[in-house]
Amino acid sequence: MTGRQKGLLALAPALLVLGLAGCGGGGGGSASTPTPPTPTPPPPPPPDPDPQPTWVQGEFAAQTEFKDRCATPRTGTNPFTNQPYPDVEGSELEEKMWLRSFTYDTYLWFDEVPDNDPNDFEVLPYFDQLKTTELTASGKPKDNFHFYQDTAEYLERTQGGVSSGYGIAWEFIRTTPPRVLTVRYTEPGSPADVAGISRGESVVEVNGADFVNSNSQADIDLINAALFPSQDGETYTFVLENPEGERTTYEITSGEVVISPVQNTQVLDTAQGKVGYFQFNTFIPKAQEGLIAAFNSFVDENITDLVIDLRYNGGGRVALSSQLAYMVAGPVQTNGLLFERNVTNGKLQGNETPFYSREIDYEQGFLLNTELPSPSLTRVYVLTTDSTCSASESLINGLRGIDVEVVQIGGTTCGKPFGFVPEDNCGITYFTIQVQGQNDKGFGDFQEGFSAFEDPNPNFQDQLPGCVVEDDLTKPLGDPSEAMLSAALGHMVSGECPAVRVGKSSSAQQAQLTNGESGLSIKQPNVMLDAIINDVHDNIVDPQ
Repeated sequence: MTGRQKGLLALAPALLVLGLAGCGGGGGGSASTPTPPTPTPPPPPPPDPDPQPTWVQGEFAAQTEFKDRCATPRTGTNPFTNQPYPDVEGSELEEKMWLRSFTYDTYLWFDEVPDNDPNDFEVLPYFDQLKTTELTASGKPKDNFHFYQDTAEYLERTQGGVSSGYGIAWEFIRTTPPRVLTVRYTEPGSPADVAGISRGESVVEVNGADFVNSNSQADIDLINAALFPSQDGETYTFVLENPEGERTTYEITSGEVVISPVQNTQVLDTAQGKVGYFQFNTFIPKAQEGLIAAFNSFVDENITDLVIDLRYNGGGRVALSSQLAYMVAGPVQTNGLLFERNVTNGKLQGNETPFYSREIDYEQGFLLNTELPSPSLTRVYVLTTDSTCSASESLINGLRGIDVEVVQIGGTTCGKPFGFVPEDNCGITYFTIQVQGQNDKGFGDFQEGFSAFEDPNPNFQDQLPGCVVEDDLTKPLGDPSEAMLSAALGHMVSGECPAVRVGKSSSAQQAQLTNGESGLSIKQPNVMLDAIINDVHDNIVDPQ
């Protein structure tokens, strides 16, 4: 250590003592300890340009945090609403998180849904498992009506009353060899109708391929392409056989098909009196005009009985079902009573559907001033199969709730006392059960379907008086000799069921059904989806 260094060190204590004495006050010094500068914090990290939600089991964020945040947003204007699409840039995870919160808020059995990690699924498979896994008393799934559909296709069918294809409603009797595919009916004015294809004809060949027995993958691909054309303008050659065994070759081209919900309206002169009949295929808004026209004719003809053919009616607008019930029963029997009361999960407010006695503007959701026609009947006959579903069953249940006698001819209905308000998100419309409908007497437990009995048990409200009769594909719908309609007309007179309850089948059908082969299966549409796709619970406003 140098002498200079030693001197500096020796001075340090003295300086320290002087500084302390000056701070004590009273002396002559004014020195103070300087305040150290505040350190500058580091800048915050830049915001995540695409923050992703985090799944935490049992914790549910608001739907609005994820609604319309899409992995592939739509652009432009919705042609059915003339409004811009609400979609914004998002992710599949946000779509799944919306589905999760939407289910938790609205699903009838929300507390029975497994809360699985959405990161383990793609969007649509994730929705598929957002439902209860419980079973009914008979062992079938408690929720058999959990579906989705492309929004554009859904709106085209339900708002426009238009679909694409040939205009054939098929009966898929057997999809593996020996296959049986028969025409239920054709839409009026459709390519199939113009070609002359008739109810009861069965497919034998498609473009030269053996429809009945072929096990060639190339043939199956051809058959599927022909049965379900992907666009308008596709032409295929079909060989069909009628119930008498006669074969006809048809060349038909797919095109736009206008759906006619109300068909074959007629008044039959019978020993019982004048009987109204109409075939009713779907409860879409377009049906209102046809129903009013039918009931105007029934009132004009002063019918004493009515047969509503619901055998292929998978449902639709509950408000329209209420209107039809009113047109059957009239003002006196419906006065002050409810058509349907909706039970929810307790989070949603259940609404009540009255018997709507006036026309409805379905686009605006308003009641109009025009009164609906009604012959004010105390009894109605319904023709049913397992394709009779949803709003069709609401019609049956709602009328029985006000003690209108409903006589059932045919098979057990599908068993859907449930409904939903379809919800679009990112181009997919989701159908998840939100309500259970009950009639004015509080009954709504017909998950097993309504069934016909010659002597129904009064303790079981899903048992109706009537007859079990199979669908007769050998006769035109509305023909008094067709098995179901014939049974209804006979029952009106005698109160008894026919001894023979099965329509004959074609020679091709008989041969195919007696063989026991199996093999490649043709594609079959989702019948349940097609049956319930239109099921909507409306909130109708009375502006008066």
